[in-house]
Amino acid sequence: MKWGAVIVAAGRGTRMGTADNKAYLPIAERPVLAHTLEAFERCGRVEEIVIVAAGHEIGRAEELVRAGGFAKVAAVVAGGAERQDSVEAGLSALGTDGALIHDAARPLVTPEQIAACLEAAEEHGASTLAVPVKDTIKVTEAGMVVSTPDRSTLCAVQTPQAFGRLALLEAHRLAREAGAAATDDAMLFERLGRKVAAVPGHYTNLKITTPEDLLVAELFLERRRREKEPQ
Repeated sequence: MKWGAVIVAAGRGTRMGTADNKAYLPIAERPVLAHTLEAFERCGRVEEIVIVAAGHEIGRAEELVRAGGFAKVAAVVAGGAERQDSVEAGLSALGTDGALIHDAARPLVTPEQIAACLEAAEEHGASTLAVPVKDTIKVTEAGMVVSTPDRSTLCAVQTPQAFGRLALLEAHRLAREAGAAATDDAMLFERLGRKVAAVPGHYTNLKITTPEDLLVAELFLERRRREKEPQ
């Protein structure tokens, strides 16, 4: 099975509090998106990458690809109004059997995690990286706690998520026709009654959402650099 990746970099990220797209903010002197692309470049099972960018930032993304020498990037396409629209655009431009969907704002994903995710999808049909939640979770209504789910059954879902490309395109089409919104692609499979395997992720695979996340990501990258240094 040939695998490609759709890297979603079209979002603005209002919680970051900056005018710039968070995919281009620097971590360890490189843009967030560059770190993300490097992980997929280094994963031997990934043969092709499509970047989904905001329409006015396509040239910016293409320049980042050229400067970084990311040879697997086959196309940079314009995203849509919602994340689902952007993923669908990326899937349509991808030419592989399997599709990994990944948020550009998760720059610390590793090639090993990517490979584990796609291998699980080959076995089960679809997969997502996930980690157990650390905190007790409360369900609230109108500011009041109404229930406490069993924490042992809860996971925080990450990306990448892996699917057969045509099957995911069909799930997107059906959701669009039904007017069904989803916060991730696994939900589109779930609403069709299909199973999605949960693959153990890692807490370092964080999503850059707030300025504090940039600082934490810098620390993780520095720790990785030191671990690779000869002793």
